[in-house]
Amino acid sequence: MKQKSLPTPKAAPSRLQRELSAGILELIQAQKLAPGTRLAEVALAERLQVSRTPVRAALKLLASRRLVRHGTSRGYVVADTAPPAKPASKPVPAETDRLFVAIARDRRSGRLGVDVSERDLMQRYDATRPVVQRVLTRLAEVAAVQRKPGHGWRFQPIIADSQARAESYRYRILIEPAGLLEPGFRLDPGWAAEMRQRHQETLRQPWKETASIALYEMNAAFHEGLATASGNRFLLVAVQQQNRLRRFTNYDWVFGYQRVVVNCREHLAILDRLEAGEREAAAQLLRRHLESAAKLKTIEMADGRNNKTQ
Repeated sequence: MKQKSLPTPKAAPSRLQRELSAGILELIQAQKLAPGTRLAEVALAERLQVSRTPVRAALKLLASRRLVRHGTSRGYVVADTAPPAKPASKPVPAETDRLFVAIARDRRSGRLGVDVSERDLMQRYDATRPVVQRVLTRLAEVAAVQRKPGHGWRFQPIIADSQARAESYRYRILIEPAGLLEPGFRLDPGWAAEMRQRHQETLRQPWKETASIALYEMNAAFHEGLATASGNRFLLVAVQQQNRLRRFTNYDWVFGYQRVVVNCREHLAILDRLEAGEREAAAQLLRRHLESAAKLKTIEMADGRNNKTQ
């Protein structure tokens, strides 16, 4: 007796299909397209900067979920009931952060060159043009990349070797604690309260790999805020420059959640001393904080660790 063949399981939607599906729904909602409006593949492909084939696959996926429907003749049209915009766009930030971490890791290791194009990044990381553009825009906002005249992007210099990292920390140990002792030092209570809240929220939230981006930006804001409070404009410029150089090497966090806890608690202890008017004690804590971070970097370079620890 002939055995019946088992049905072939349906393949899970690809990342590109999910992103394009969300992009199509956002276009429908942004343009307030009425039910029954035809969704032209050519126009969608042009708008989303991809070929017609992945657009057709994304429309098929949306039709299977009854978010669009087949037209009376051919193609697809807007469904009678459109989903709310907010849930449709939820996956986008996660994809943006994923690409952030991947780019940081590859720049840090030297696998990604200085000059890149949007197409290079799309092909290398299997990402859509909108996601790549969002990442490049955010990186440009923090001066990590710069658009080249005519075409492409160029990454700004980074601290890429052990000697440069050691020199960077020695430089910071010299200037940052001294900033807390400047005669014009003034702590902004509003900034201090915001920093305290951000650090406490970081401690409450479960740790995940893509949280390293927000962690670094919070740390950078903390050290720049202390430099601003010093009242010394040259010290602030120096700290901002160091943060730009360190950005990519710190987006790829390799020290696990326990070091996140230590880092946040040390920052909060410095704030405690400053709010109590004990600037000498705060300067000593800041110096120890930087010395401890410098030792971690030295250990990391010696071990050659590339894996994440939890």
